[in-house]
Amino acid sequence: MKIIEPSIEILDDIDGEQILRKLERAGRVCYKSEGKMADGTAQKFIQSIIGRGHESVIEHEKVTVLVTCDRGVTHEIVRHRIASYSQESTRYCNYMGDKFGNELTFIKPCFWHEDAPAFATWKACMQHIEDTYLELINQGVKAEQARAILPNSLKAEIVVTMNMRSWRHFLSLRSEVAAHPQIRQIAGMILNEFKARIPFLFDDIKNT
Repeated sequence: MKIIEPSIEILDDIDGEQILRKLERAGRVCYKSEGKMADGTAQKFIQSIIGRGHESVIEHEKVTVLVTCDRGVTHEIVRHRIASYSQESTRYCNYMGDKFGNELTFIKPCFWHEDAPAFATWKACMQHIEDTYLELINQGVKAEQARAILPNSLKAEIVVTMNMRSWRHFLSLRSEVAAHPQIRQIAGMILNEFKARIPFLFDDIKNT
């Protein structure tokens, strides 16, 4: 059994300034004000667009992110539209195979310290699930059947592609204190990366 931290990876080579220039070019078509484009105008224009709620303009750019989290979090992620998803399949993945290290991998819950009784109880349960999964596979049960016992804590990889408007909605909603702690953890990682790579577009979203 392996226990890991959640993580994210940006799969695009992001040029934040280029993204802003493209969005400005697209947005100015609405007003036929392309002639006003110059060095430094993109920031003010995009901020104005967002401030007026005219966010359809920023749908012209997208970013793809690989998210490694527990399966419970993926169930929340895929509720968001508009987006494209490709997720690790427990039907076709036999976790007792060599490429998975012959073990199950679980995401460490962010809300329990390792010395907490609740964490010890959770860990014992995950070990029992791994032992049972292995026993089922050794009995000749197919992976698509053995997955019936796999928990939300199982590590899952999901590739998420959203346009900028959808990312803003996702990050605004999932960064709130009311969001589940584990999806808030993922949203915080993505938001920090976006703020570092894409100027101004996500600055108004708070990472709680």
